[in-house]
This record gives sequence, structure tokens and C-alpha cells, in this order.
Amino acid sequence: MKKCMFALLLLVCGMHANAKDLWPDGTVVSEWFAKTKRLDVNALGKQYVITDYGVKQDSTLLQTVQIQNVIDNAAANGGGVVVIPKGTFLSGSLFFKPGTHLYVQKGAVLKGSDFIGDFKLIDTRMEGQNLKYFAALVNAIDCDGFTLSGEGTINGNGLRYWKQFWIRRKYNSQCPNLDEMRPRLVFIQGSDDVQLEGVRLMNSPFWTTHLYQCNRIKISGLHIFAPAAPVMAPSSDAIDIDVCADVHVSNCYFSVNDDAIALKGGKGPWAHQDTVNNGENRNIIIEDCTYGFCHSMLTCGSESLHNYNIVLRNCEVKDAARMLWLKMRPDTEQNYEYITVEGIRGNVHSMLYVKPWTQFFDLKGRKDVPYSRSSNVTLRNIKLNCKVVFDVQSALDQYSLKDFTFKDLEVTASDRPEIHIDYVENFTLKNTKVNGEKVK
Repeated sequence: MKKCMFALLLLVCGMHANAKDLWPDGTVVSEWFAKTKRLDVNALGKQYVITDYGVKQDSTLLQTVQIQNVIDNAAANGGGVVVIPKGTFLSGSLFFKPGTHLYVQKGAVLKGSDFIGDFKLIDTRMEGQNLKYFAALVNAIDCDGFTLSGEGTINGNGLRYWKQFWIRRKYNSQCPNLDEMRPRLVFIQGSDDVQLEGVRLMNSPFWTTHLYQCNRIKISGLHIFAPAAPVMAPSSDAIDIDVCADVHVSNCYFSVNDDAIALKGGKGPWAHQDTVNNGENRNIIIEDCTYGFCHSMLTCGSESLHNYNIVLRNCEVKDAARMLWLKMRPDTEQNYEYITVEGIRGNVHSMLYVKPWTQFFDLKGRKDVPYSRSSNVTLRNIKLNCKVVFDVQSALDQYSLKDFTFKDLEVTASDRPEIHIDYVENFTLKNTKVNGEKVK
């Protein structure tokens, strides 16, 4: 008997040791996601300290051309690391080249100009469309293996842009975001095997970190901040993931006046026809992060077509308006599927938020309303204080919700504790408690 028990114990332990991390669809997560080796900047090639190449330590002097010359020099000589040393350096849009990297030393600040004329107008991607718009402060386009690291700060210097935005919005309440010309802080496009580590990204005039058509991106240890007061930083999303695959975000801090993590991909009644520019996000893990104030911990939309195998887990939230937000655009066909949120602790206003997103939508002459859906959404092992548990609107003529699971939830709700099971086809509730009472 003892031998049998011992054999059983070995079997169980062996199964546990060999257990694989699984995606929400049941497939095995690649070992790439488990590799967490810190970036070694010394292994990236020659280091080009910008002050060694004529750039002055002067926070009031615009030095875009001088810093760009250092980047170009590094690229022309086989690549290397462009180093921002201690001090504050003012710049407009900078463009990194293949083989070049950016390292921001402790005590260093790369500061963006607050004049939009210092940012180059380029063919780029914004809000689910490809158009001419302003480059970011830091741009890496077609730069496989690009890294951005260090203990220093990239400061978007956004106050003037934010004030101008709110003046314009007061004058015209329907003013779109793009009408007030603002640069992003970091934009990475068409680049694989990218790593962002350790830096502080703050005060972005617009989106903070925008990843477009990239694969295998590791983001770790970032501190991303933009204020909600006394002047709100509009549309200062921490990370926008736009038509990307295999993205791992870990051990970051987010506090911004918009969504912390937003999944993009395209918008409009004919968006699916543009397979060159638009597309899906697949295999995304966000884990071990801390959230301060934000509009949502994880948002699908508002410009999103297909999100598949998305995991948000083991995070602490202090003051988010929403935990999971599914934005359903009436002018865009959307499919949000195989999404798991687990191991969340803290305070939010709404745990789950699903409603039509009607701001600035345009059917562009299409007669029917595109139909959207969300399925295989799992919320489990969650302990939250909130006001609204199930902030969901039934809209069967616009979208459907199917195969949702709530498991091992312990939620207190000060305002609306009810869960509308009839809003979801095949809704499974297991050990879900609201205000101490089990929901059946």
C-alpha cells in the first residue's frame, strides 16, 4: 500500500513538474514567454554616448539633428548603442536604424519638444488607420532586434499639448483626437524580437508606447505615467498593441489618463478587406504588473478587429475605472475570443464592461450594421472591491456574447452587484461570490 501511495505521489509530482502553461484555447504557450533573462547592454555593440559627439548637456537647447547624427553614425559603422548620459536633452522626432539601440542612463532624461513642428510628418499608423501623421519622439521602424533600456527617463513634455487639446475640445466637443496635433512617445513598427526594459516613460502628449505589426516583443520593468490631474493627459494609453503576435508584458507600473493596455487592429465597415494594414493580435500575456489610475486594465478596442489568446494575470490594481473592457464598435466587425483574466486583486469601478462604443463611428455608406462577437472569456481567481460587477449592455442586434466563465470570484460591489446571466449564451458560474453571497 505504501509503495502504491509513493508511486502515485511521484506520478502527481512528475505531472506537476512537466505541466505546461496553456493559452485560453488550450494550446501550449511557447517557452519563449518563460525566458526572462535581463538585457545586457554591453553585449549590443559599441556604445555611442551622445555627449562624445557634440551633443550638449542643455535642457533648453533643441538638439534633434545632433542626436540623429549620432544614431546615423552608429548605423553607418555596423550598429551599436546610442547612450543618453546623465542630464536633460531636448529633441524632436528621432529615428533609429537597423542594428542600433537606445540606452538611457540613470539620471538621464530624453525630453520631447512641446512644439509639434519639431516632429516629422510621416506615413504612419494611428487609431486603426494608416495616414500621414506626426512621428513619435522615439521611432524604430523595420528594426528587428531593437532594444530600449536603462534606468533613465523619456519625458514627453506633454503639458502644453494637453492644455491645447482641452481648449480645442471646449471649443468643439466633437473634436477628434487627431485634430489636436500631438506626437506619441515611442513608436515601433514592423520590428521583431524587440525588448523594452527598465526605463521610465512619462508625460506623453498622446499614446505612450505604440507597437504596430511586430512579433516577439518583451516589455518588462517599465514605469509608465501620465497625469489625470490637475491637467488630464488625454489619450495617454500606456501600451497600444496593434496587429502584433507574441507579446509579453511583465513587472510594469501603469498610471495614465486612458487605457493601460489597449489592443488595436483596425476600424471601419470595410476594415477586414485591408489585410495589408489591419489584422489580429494573437498570443499576448500581461502579468505581474501594478496599475494605478487608468480607464481600463485591458481594453479590446476601440479600433480592434480580432484578438485571440489574450491573458491578463497576477496583477494588483489600485484605481482603475474598469478591469476588462470590450469596446463594441457599431461600424466595425469585431471578434474578441479566448481571453482569460485571473489572479487580479484590488479596486476598480467596473469589473467587466461591455457596451457599444459609438464615439466617432462612421458606417461610410454601408447600409447594414457590422455584427461583432466575443466568446470564451474567462474570469477566475479574482478578489476585487468595485461599484459595478457586470457593467454589460445586452445588444443582440449589434453583438453576441457566448461561452463566458466566472470562477472563484470574491467581489464586493457597493452599487450594482447583479450579474445578468441571460446576456450571455452559455454562461458558467463556479464559486462566484458577490458581497459574500454565492451567485447561482
